[in-house]
Amino acid sequence: MADELLTSRKAAQRLGIAVATLYEWLGQSDHGGFMIRGQSVTINYLQSGAKGQGRIRIEEGEIARIRELMRVRPQLHRPRKKSTSNQNFPGITARLGRPDEV
Repeated sequence: MADELLTSRKAAQRLGIAVATLYEWLGQSDHGGFMIRGQSVTINYLQSGAKGQGRIRIEEGEIARIRELMRVRPQLHRPRKKSTSNQNFPGITARLGRPDEV
């Protein structure tokens, strides 16, 4: 069964963004510069008209895919390795001693 084709207004409403923002996203997607959460994304949409100047329609499944890409998932906190600082010689980061003995 085919997905319902949504107008730009309904698609923007389901994504929770303004229609102008949706048009900006589509333009960025056309040029390969659209990113969601650091991931390059291409938005598939339909545009009627002989020269592609008609109304834009987006499938419901595509809107669901974009919403999933926008979803925030909890990340596990990885503890940082404790820095080892030498208090005897502050500011010196190289190993001490002769180079041939290291």
